[in-house]
Amino acid sequence: MPCVERPDGIELRWEQRGEGPLVVLAPYWSMHPSVHRPITEDLVTDHRVVRYDERGTGESTRAGPYDLDTATADLAAVIEAADGPAVVVTTADGAHRGVRAAVDRPELVEAVVAVGGPPIGIDALAESDAMASSRTVVDAMLEMAETDYRSALRSLVTATNPQMSEEQLRDRVRVQAEHSPAEAAVPRLRAWVEADSIEEARAIGDRLWILHWDAMGGGWFPTGRELESLIGEGLPEAHLLKTDDGMMSRPDQAAAVVRRITTAVRAAGS
Repeated sequence: MPCVERPDGIELRWEQRGEGPLVVLAPYWSMHPSVHRPITEDLVTDHRVVRYDERGTGESTRAGPYDLDTATADLAAVIEAADGPAVVVTTADGAHRGVRAAVDRPELVEAVVAVGGPPIGIDALAESDAMASSRTVVDAMLEMAETDYRSALRSLVTATNPQMSEEQLRDRVRVQAEHSPAEAAVPRLRAWVEADSIEEARAIGDRLWILHWDAMGGGWFPTGRELESLIGEGLPEAHLLKTDDGMMSRPDQAAAVVRRITTAVRAAGS
């Protein structure tokens, strides 16, 4: 895997497959690369797909810092090394990095596809019934992650992947914990909790695409009409599209959105 060396000496390992318009898959706070395998296999037929290990994870340097500004700059550096611009596909806290990179380096980010929810903060969820709207509930999850990281992972993976068997759950938690250890993942989780990127998301306008589905987030985040109302009021220019499931179960639907974007970009450019 090639690497990007950051000013603080951190090396970020990245890899690319395929040919065509560039798509960069941004990891989230506790992700294992297998999450991106289905959408990668779909897109490499007509796109150049890049994935990378964030600092502190995988084959990248196992050291921080793990704040959102650093992670945003790291994402931009990977896109630049891959000869962007790119469509950035994200989920969870990755959406915050995506929209911030789009504001900081607009020449590098053609669009951000946030699969599974918008890059907004807890305050924006004040009227929601979703668990993420409760600071008490969120703080309890943070405390569990800090004291028993694997149990916290299991709780979140179970909630967001009801289709998984017991064996699949154990295996997912194991590989995630090995790839994204607690010392890197927990600070990123805390940074996500404290993040609010609604201004950046609003600033990029219709370059933000938000994909959602009925069972999204296992009750942690708003869905359905509640999410539609939230996005309509807070991010009126963003595209909100309903899918049947996320990147692992329905990679074809997320990939179709990427193709829609890259086709429009190339048509506009010509």
